[in-house]
Order: sequence, then structure tokens, then C-alpha cells
Amino acid sequence: MAAITYDMEIHSSIPADKMFKAFVLDGDTLIPKVLPHAITSVQTLEGDGGPGSIKLTTFGEGSVHKSMKHRVDGLDKENLTYSYTIIEGGASDVFESISYHIKIVASPDGGSICKNRSIYHPKGDAKVSEEEIKAGKERASGIFKKVEAYLLENSDAY
Repeated sequence: MAAITYDMEIHSSIPADKMFKAFVLDGDTLIPKVLPHAITSVQTLEGDGGPGSIKLTTFGEGSVHKSMKHRVDGLDKENLTYSYTIIEGGASDVFESISYHIKIVASPDGGSICKNRSIYHPKGDAKVSEEEIKAGKERASGIFKKVEAYLLENSDAY
């Protein structure tokens, strides 16, 4: 089966640089803090957090998957971009790889837009349902919105 690509945009009232710092640069500590039931920890296993680094995400109890490892493919703090590829765990039983490319841009109203491209490479003849893709989009959007809510409630934190 050919690669499946989807693009998604999530709008926020938080300025782009502030959202990038919270969501990407501080995400390893902030996301488990705002979603402790879903993600219990993110650890850097190899590297300094930049390109080539390997990270382990441990999911909360009741999650379909226990953990996943991903490789940081790119991190550009000036252009507010981040990309990574899941290399183990997660949905790797169905996919050869899943890559994510995130770019946070300023919006005209002073907020930001998170532009997310996800590329799924299914294994062999594996079938991926529209519901599975939709669920992935909803999870990604939910994480982003939880970080946004935290920033709105803790405006002095960033």
C-alpha cells in the first residue's frame, strides 16, 4: 500500500514562538504534566534532543500501546519547525514508519497556526481505516489544545 499523507492545521491564540517553546522545546516535560493519564514520561535515550536523538515516550495505563521510540529528524528553532519519525512501538505493528513534520507559524491575529503533516507508510498490504486516521488527528489536536489551555491558564510560565 502506498504512503498515506495528511495535513492538519490547528489555530491558537498563543503567539507562535511561545507555542513552539512549550509544545516542542519543553514538550518532553510539559506534555506529561498536562496529560498525565495519556503520557507518563518522555525520555531522551540518545543525543541532546536535536536531530539524531532518540526519545522514548511512555503512555499511561489503559493506552493501546505501552511506549514508542522516535528519532528527531529536524529541529529549527528560528523557523519553528520540528520533525520526527516513530522507529519502534506505537503503531509499528501496522506501519513501517510514521513521520511527523510540524511548523508553527504566526497568524494574522497575533496567535499561531500549527501546521502538521503526517506520513504513514503501511507494512505490506496492511489496511488503514479512515477511523484510525481520524483518531490520530484527534489525539494530535487534543495534545496541542491541552498545551494551549495550560499556557492560557499559566501566562506567566512562558
